[in-house]
Amino acid sequence: MKSKTGVVAAALLSIAGLAHAQVDQVKVWAAACANCHGTNGHAQPGMEALAGKDRDDMVQKLLDFKNGRKPATIMHQLAKGYTDDELKAIAAYFAAQKK
Repeated sequence: MKSKTGVVAAALLSIAGLAHAQVDQVKVWAAACANCHGTNGHAQPGMEALAGKDRDDMVQKLLDFKNGRKPATIMHQLAKGYTDDELKAIAAYFAAQKK
């Protein structure tokens, strides 16, 4: 009985660790945006803030940058470095930040 409990506990810890690692990865991706859009999307005056913006609007903009439908100086190049799912995760992260 103890071995089953230990296996279940180890499995739960493993799953929790994977979930935590996934959250950290999104934060790493989002940190790459800080140079222009500020820490956690809180931009300095003159730059576009991302914190609290609509997720779906951000996803559409990012996909438009990635696919060359939206002109940009650098965003089109940066967006190409991420999968569509990664861009969706980044947009969700910024949408969840308080303005």
